[in-house]
Amino acid sequence: MFDRRDLLKGAGLAAITAALNSSKALALDTVTLPFANGDRPLVKYPQKRPMIGLTARPPQLETPFAVFNDGPITPNNAFFVRYHLSDLPYNLDPDKFTLEIKGKVDKPLKLSLKDIKKMKASEIVAVNQCSGNSRGLVEPRVAGGQLANGAMGNARWRGVPLKAVLEMAGVQAGAKQVVFGGLDGPVSDKTPDFAKALDLDHATDGEVMLAYGMNGEDLPFLNGFPLRLIVPGYYGTYWVKHLNEITVIDNVYDGFWMKSAYRIPDTPNNAIEPGTAPKATIPINRFTLRSFITSVSDGAKLKAGGTTLRGIAFDGGKGIKEVAVSTDGGKTWTSARLGKDIGKYSFREWKLPVKLAAGSHELKVRATGNGGETQPDTPRWNPAGYLRNVVETVRVTVA
Repeated sequence: MFDRRDLLKGAGLAAITAALNSSKALALDTVTLPFANGDRPLVKYPQKRPMIGLTARPPQLETPFAVFNDGPITPNNAFFVRYHLSDLPYNLDPDKFTLEIKGKVDKPLKLSLKDIKKMKASEIVAVNQCSGNSRGLVEPRVAGGQLANGAMGNARWRGVPLKAVLEMAGVQAGAKQVVFGGLDGPVSDKTPDFAKALDLDHATDGEVMLAYGMNGEDLPFLNGFPLRLIVPGYYGTYWVKHLNEITVIDNVYDGFWMKSAYRIPDTPNNAIEPGTAPKATIPINRFTLRSFITSVSDGAKLKAGGTTLRGIAFDGGKGIKEVAVSTDGGKTWTSARLGKDIGKYSFREWKLPVKLAAGSHELKVRATGNGGETQPDTPRWNPAGYLRNVVETVRVTVA
């Protein structure tokens, strides 16, 4: 395909644009996800290995789940892609790029990428997870992108704390929120432009980051080059790509993508009875606690005897206390050995040697967080299919 230099200097731009807008031209094979209507093309996009294609315009790419068994860091070329709007900034020039900071600030700023890279850098390892990750597994089914479990990834992000940039601009007294916008936009003027907001105390906590680096490299174009917002522990809807505008406001932002979209029931566990509507909602926010078996896929056939099960767990920032595994459908549980802790927002690897006798087995994994919460045994439901974190089951046959 094309390397990043070609992409950003405009060489072959017409061909790249065609590639990004046509899954048929890129289709390599098909995969079947574990739910009704789960057939998807396996597609190859610039700077990406073969990925599961959900839509082509805009690109939405899911990571093949086997990738998560290769280590706690998700490679850049396998990291999922999620856009809302189809007008992507294919012609951006990183040498002319600027980030504007405006609104309720003492000193409005326009910073070049070079300006930002001159500032003191920081790094954080953090999971980015699409709000709709696993929606295709929700029962009863709900509308929206029908994703399996691959709309997530874990990376080492490098950039500057948002707090440092806001301090440069001087936030005025009375400010309440910070609004973020990117260079991707709507094709129709009837479609609301994508923008997200954070409360000021969250925006200035020192962890929210303006990232230009990902796993030691520049961000891939489809993951937000040249700059994206990193909101550790929060769902990916807040991780604005191609970030070029930050506005400090003295009220609560009421744009479509905050006021109407990405809302969850304002109830305990943010769940309601299937098929009903919530009486009140709040914006989606922190991740729920999750864990997965990555070394064995559902429906696998294994040889009798010893094997080592492996997987990952993560939450919204408190960190993982324990991962337990059951090989008998949840009747008994054994604590797994946790891997290296590389950050409270990161995937935490785990492994457990087991012996499996001939026959059918239901393998289950359940995480407990440092805050004491544990994954539920039965799935919780909401109309948008968000927040899934039920104990996952992998069914295998041993012979």
